[in-house]
Amino acid sequence: MFGPSRRLKKLERFDLIAAVQRLQRLWDEQGIKFCFIGGIAVQHWGEPRMTNDLNATVAGEFGSERQLATRLLQGMKARIDDAVEFAKINRVLLMRDNHGVSIDASLAAMPYELGVIERSQNEMIRPQIAIRLCSANDLVILKGFANRPRDWQDIRGILIRSSGFLDRNFIRNELSVLAELKEEPEIMDQLEQLFAQH
Repeated sequence: MFGPSRRLKKLERFDLIAAVQRLQRLWDEQGIKFCFIGGIAVQHWGEPRMTNDLNATVAGEFGSERQLATRLLQGMKARIDDAVEFAKINRVLLMRDNHGVSIDASLAAMPYELGVIERSQNEMIRPQIAIRLCSANDLVILKGFANRPRDWQDIRGILIRSSGFLDRNFIRNELSVLAELKEEPEIMDQLEQLFAQH
């Protein structure tokens, strides 16, 4: 018999998977090009950890922010005032579905960002449940670029669990360009340390 906290965690995970399925079905019907990134992808490619929100990247060329954000908000609720204006400036739409699940939708337009979507595939996360996830390679790159302590912990988990799916040269090449743009060369030092350990 599960204790209350374990039952709650199991319910939260189930609800999140249901939210992923609803959102994927909606965006597929709308013809939106996207993939899921963040915690839901970490659960598949890395060491599972609890997450209670969804992160996705959605193809949207520069200049289309207002129109795309308005379209994505159909059937959703904005999490902040002026969410469309925020998306226009920051290229991230903050919304919530009708079941209360928070969704951050990053608008992708740069070549690498669009490549993340193009390389994504439907992955089986449960029996008979497939969702469109970024590749393990791209998850490492995105996490490395974010460069927070939790991201490096997630990368370690990906290296342990999904090393057979990783192309380390691809990761090095793509992340080095992004780290240079961000002017954070220490990102590559941290990556190489983890590569040496796993």
